[in-house]
Amino acid sequence: MRLRGGEAVGLDAWKETLDTPAIIIDLDLLDANLERTAALAAQAGVRLRPHTKTHKSIWIAQEQLRHGASGITVAKLGEAEVMADGGMDDILIAYPIVGRLKLERLGRLLERIQVSVSVDSYEVAKGLSDLGEHMKLRVPLYVDVNSGLNRCGKEPGIETAELALAIAKLPGIRLAALMTHAGQAYSKRRADDCLEVALAEAEALLESQRVLRRLGVEVPDISVGSTPTSKFIGALAGIGVTEMRPGAYVFGDGSQLYTGLIGEDECAMRIYATVVSTPRPGTAIIDAGSKTLSNDSSAHRKGFGIIPELPDIYVERLSEEHGILSVPDGVHLQVGDQVAIIPNHCCAVTNLHDRLYGMRNGQLERMLTVDARGKVT
Repeated sequence: MRLRGGEAVGLDAWKETLDTPAIIIDLDLLDANLERTAALAAQAGVRLRPHTKTHKSIWIAQEQLRHGASGITVAKLGEAEVMADGGMDDILIAYPIVGRLKLERLGRLLERIQVSVSVDSYEVAKGLSDLGEHMKLRVPLYVDVNSGLNRCGKEPGIETAELALAIAKLPGIRLAALMTHAGQAYSKRRADDCLEVALAEAEALLESQRVLRRLGVEVPDISVGSTPTSKFIGALAGIGVTEMRPGAYVFGDGSQLYTGLIGEDECAMRIYATVVSTPRPGTAIIDAGSKTLSNDSSAHRKGFGIIPELPDIYVERLSEEHGILSVPDGVHLQVGDQVAIIPNHCCAVTNLHDRLYGMRNGQLERMLTVDARGKVT
């Protein structure tokens, strides 16, 4: 893709010069997604702290703050360092920080900005407390609670309370929040099922908060996660949830589309690919494989993404550089044709690319650098 004479190339024109595979972001849809979720949070009286692992872009993070986000969430320390360099000054690292090297890096960040860290063990909290004592500050901690995903976090109620009580005695930290991530919502088939997960997610945290309160420990904030459950934040208004941390809402993807949580008009990301071979009837090969689309599958639809204009075709399998399309009778693709794919999982796709192409009204408006690409430490 290129600019002609310094002016943006229109949609039809750039399709002729598009160097595929390319990740296209519809900036109008992106804006609408940012506005919609910010409005949901505001109407529910809940702070929005979006997870930037979806886009890994300083510019998009700045746009999220402009739309009302109170701070950001990151998955890894390396992402936090990039975002801090980009001007973010209130960051939650939603991941346990373990080991001397990482604690030293965190210390350098704490000298610059406000950083909170999630924990689900005394051992991790003790390392953070030692750092806080050394720096003569108290590191804000989010205590992770298992609300059904069965990843990090103790069980709600007494298990979480016992951990938080032990952590609360450490001198170099302060208990800032209870948090969870209800990622199991992505496996649900109906919006009503996702609502049930959202209610259970909140209750897991509120139950833990109530137990701690009875034991004399106050943890002020309740922070819920997951894009699917964020759609129902209005149902949680007034019950004690104070913060939400969705991420994939910015681009939308198949994981949300297939369950009816969003429509195609909320899917801001498309992967443009070119047909490079039609070797046999019923098969077409595109120039986008696992290194472009990611290997993420879906529980709700076969294949590795959906082609909205040709929904009967599906991406049957992937090798590193090839996407193998299953083409039904009556549908014809030729070498040189281009297809636009909504991926199953937008977060994984972003991290595979150095830059995304931001389009508005059919014209290339800006290149979106994936600033924190590959920051996995």
